[in-house]
Amino acid sequence: MAKTVKEEVRIDKWLWAVRLFKTRSLAADACKKGKVFIAGNSVKASRCIKKGDIIQIKRSPITYSFKVLDLTENRIGAKLVPEFMENVTTPDQLELLEMSKYTTFGRRDRGTGRPTKKERRDIEQFMDPIDDYEDLFIFTDDDEE
Repeated sequence: MAKTVKEEVRIDKWLWAVRLFKTRSLAADACKKGKVFIAGNSVKASRCIKKGDIIQIKRSPITYSFKVLDLTENRIGAKLVPEFMENVTTPDQLELLEMSKYTTFGRRDRGTGRPTKKERRDIEQFMDPIDDYEDLFIFTDDDEE
């Protein structure tokens, strides 16, 4: 089993060990860039964490929150992750994530190039307001008076 009996562990090692980051250097870079917080304060990669700490990781567009249940310096299997951390991200942050999925209209995948003429016309038709509102309504002689 990958558990080790420790009182404190460096945050970059723990983030890598519980599979929140692919490599330890990515975890350290996130700390350096100010994307990892404990108690609302940005932390360095060398900061030691304890059981019960709440770690927040800012990944656009939301901030994830995780509670430290146990400590380890060794990378663990994906099935063991729930023994070491609990996702305590607030529902309003998860709602932001859902909203961002639906607001991707008009964005293009990187590397797909410029829109074709047909795609541009479809975008313009969607974005431009209808100019002639009279076509939407049927007027009778009684309405004009």
